[in-house]
Amino acid sequence: MDHTTSLTQHVNASPEKVWTVISDIPGSAGTISGIDAIQMLTDGPYGEGTRWKETRTMMGRQETVEMWVSHTDPPRSTTVKALQGGADYTTRFALNGRDGGTDITLTFGAEILKPTLLSKITMALFGKIGMSVTRKALAKDLAEIAAKAESL
Repeated sequence: MDHTTSLTQHVNASPEKVWTVISDIPGSAGTISGIDAIQMLTDGPYGEGTRWKETRTMMGRQETVEMWVSHTDPPRSTTVKALQGGADYTTRFALNGRDGGTDITLTFGAEILKPTLLSKITMALFGKIGMSVTRKALAKDLAEIAAKAESL
């Protein structure tokens, strides 16, 4: 049971500037209004293995999720993973230079690891609503990343 959504936004900034914003995990709460707090769990520059806890409020509920970088190819792409509540979450940013700027494509996926009858029913009933809310939040995140990159 896999649920995926993908969004693309053009940014009037180079892939390197967009990368600077995306890879600044400690500063992301100051860039993305949907993030309440960041707690770094590893030291050093952004790269595979970088770990942090990210706190967000979604649908009126605050939740903290441990996240980590599973893949990075600066300044072209990065993949971030999280495991929470029986689901495997994957967020991938792909940066492609175009028209003097950058197209950012954000792909977000959620996979239930051990689907039960209840989880299947819940996803059938509420999965589209949840992905709609998630898509709206991700679109806002992208717009805020773009604004920050354009201001550098």
